[in-house]
Amino acid sequence: MAKESATSVSSEEKSAGAPKKARGQVYILQERCKGCGYCVEFCPLGVLVMSSRFNAKGYHYPEVAHAEKCSGCDLCGMYCPDFSIHGARRPTKE
Repeated sequence: MAKESATSVSSEEKSAGAPKKARGQVYILQERCKGCGYCVEFCPLGVLVMSSRFNAKGYHYPEVAHAEKCSGCDLCGMYCPDFSIHGARRPTKE
């Protein structure tokens, strides 16, 4: 059985020095993905894109393109038939 690795990308990693902080974060289990693209299609803020790389099964998986836009709404996770992605809201410091 292939080892699954979760990819988490925060706003600090994607856009260092950006004035706007992400309100959410996306977690991707690349090896579970079958490349359907529902997460990319239904993300209302355009956070995700399909990677040009392949996972062990030979599918393109999503990756975070605009982490600073993520609201943590989890629509990506709700539409994913393989439970390979989910979004979460980040705690706000007020």
